[in-house]
Amino acid sequence: MSDTARVLVADDEPSIRFVLRETLESAGHEVVDVDSGDAALEALAGKSFQVAFFDIRMPGLTGLELLDRVGALGEDLAVVIITAQNTFENAVEAMKRGALDYLVKPFGTAEVLALVDKALRTRSLQSEVRRLRREVSGRAVPGERLVARSPALVEVFKTIGRVARSDVAVLITGESGTGKELIANAIHNASPRADHPLVAVNAAAIPRELLESELFGHERGAFTGAVEARPGRFREARGGTLFLDEIGDMPLELQAKLLRVLQSGEVISVGARHPERVDVRILAATHRNLETAVATGRFREDLLYRLRVVPIHVPPLRERPEDVAVLAEHFIQRYAEELTGELHFLSEQALERLSSYDWPGNVRELENAIKRALVLAGGEVLSPEDFAFLETGEPGTGSAADLEGLLTSEVRAALADPEPNELYRRILARVERPLLETVLAHTDGNQIKAAALLGINRNTLRKKITDLDISVPSRS
Repeated sequence: MSDTARVLVADDEPSIRFVLRETLESAGHEVVDVDSGDAALEALAGKSFQVAFFDIRMPGLTGLELLDRVGALGEDLAVVIITAQNTFENAVEAMKRGALDYLVKPFGTAEVLALVDKALRTRSLQSEVRRLRREVSGRAVPGERLVARSPALVEVFKTIGRVARSDVAVLITGESGTGKELIANAIHNASPRADHPLVAVNAAAIPRELLESELFGHERGAFTGAVEARPGRFREARGGTLFLDEIGDMPLELQAKLLRVLQSGEVISVGARHPERVDVRILAATHRNLETAVATGRFREDLLYRLRVVPIHVPPLRERPEDVAVLAEHFIQRYAEELTGELHFLSEQALERLSSYDWPGNVRELENAIKRALVLAGGEVLSPEDFAFLETGEPGTGSAADLEGLLTSEVRAALADPEPNELYRRILARVERPLLETVLAHTDGNQIKAAALLGINRNTLRKKITDLDISVPSRS
């Protein structure tokens, strides 16, 4: 493999072309630069290139249109898309159409040279990769938008573009409120399965005794109350995607049954004798640390490997403060007219207050804060005073020191689900598990002492340990 390449640069900004030429030629690469998409197409017809940098917006053909032309011509060319507009749609569309990578202005010289090195290492695979990516529909992702400008989320967008075309299982991890379900929706909507159902099941929201029937279906008379047969969510998602939310809360015995379905591709309804093959793509999400759950015996290691073919981690909002501004503007644009009937704007001082806040409830808390400010604001410009509730620890604001506030936020988030159900059991389970685990750890697994501290009967404690699938610490 040669260490140098012939590189085509297409960008209508002279300064960008100059920087790229100087950077690449200083590393020994041969460079041809042009100022439009049409000129780039002419250059491609006259010479053979190994790497190209295409601006996404320029006169004539755009960078994405050039990328399509390269793919249609079967050119063995690694393409990097350049843009000053760092959006989810641009990132996903570039990766779906077969781009090697996605470069955001302004960029560093080391980043450019690293991309050329990457292209030279992977060039032998580019033709097959482009062929597969061209099979993906050119649809834009509908529904709720993913917006961000942080490098961590841009990488998530790239991963969505790469995995959307395939049927591999994806495990999405992150704290509550970070937008894991939006990631699942984006993967499904950008995939060839987008015309088929996306069916979501929340393992934490359905009683354990009903979860098996919910997933796999049941025959009439299979158990008391089964007055008619139900197909189950696997069959409802046939040809599409099944999203298993809060998979870390699934009981162990159901984990074994789910593993068998993933291995065989066949589902057996409760009360049925014969399996049925189903074509379903699996996406899963959890806020729990599944490695810890595996180590403590609460989650099957083999199931974890099946689900985590491609992992996607969504960082909490406090670790990507640069996303606060773009998300706040997005929520204002989305909700202002709906909630108030008029446009609203965010003052610089208000943005500073939002950016300095820790956001323990993540994106969901920011969304609710914007809604509250829009409804209660006295004018069309949102001021710092409109967000004063973030610092007061009022119930419902999501203050980390305010347990009632956190619980209120959880309930409101649950009520925001398209089909809220089992709210009492769902919220109670979220509270009971950490309460019991903490007290049992304090007593070194002594259930008599734990029951006394909790003020409940020992038999009640034992039943809750079983129902919540809690691992009791070994007594020393």
